[in-house]
Amino acid sequence: MELYLIRHGIAVERGIYAQDCDRPLTEKGRDRTHRVAQRLAQLGLHLDLILTSPFLRAHQTAEILYDTGLGETLEVSELLEPDSSLVPWLRWLDNWPLRPGGCLALVGHEPNWSDWTEQLIFGEPSGHLRVKKAGVVGLSLPEQVSPLNNSELFWLAPPRLLL
Repeated sequence: MELYLIRHGIAVERGIYAQDCDRPLTEKGRDRTHRVAQRLAQLGLHLDLILTSPFLRAHQTAEILYDTGLGETLEVSELLEPDSSLVPWLRWLDNWPLRPGGCLALVGHEPNWSDWTEQLIFGEPSGHLRVKKAGVVGLSLPEQVSPLNNSELFWLAPPRLLL
C-alpha cells in the first residue's frame, strides 16, 4: 500500500485567531497548495481516500486535493490532529478496508508527519526529518506485517520541487 503524508499549506500566523484549530490557509498557501495538487495529478497520483485533520488549514488543504481530482473520498479524522500519536491511527488502518495496491493520503501537521515517517521507517522518531508546508512524503507500507519499523520511503518532496 502507498501512504502519502501531506502537510497543510501556509496558514495564517499563530495568535491572530483565538483557537489554533481555526487558522485558515493564506492566499499564498491556497495558491501553492493548488499548484502542488495540480502537479501531483499530472504525475498520475490517484488516492482511494484523503483523510484529514479537522483543523481548518489541513481541511482546506485536503479540499484542494479532492477538488483537483486526486481522491475518490474525503474524510475528517481527529486521529490526525496536531501532536496525535501514530498508534491509534495504526489501529484505524488495521480496520480500513484496503484494496490491493491501495493508496491513502493523510493531511495534517508537523511535527506529526516527520515523527510518523521516522517511526514507520526506523521504529522511532529521531528528529532529523522535517516536512515543509504543502510538502509530501511517500511511503510503501507492507501488507503482511506491521508498518511500524517496516515501511520504505520512496518520496520526500518539498513544494519547491513539485512546482
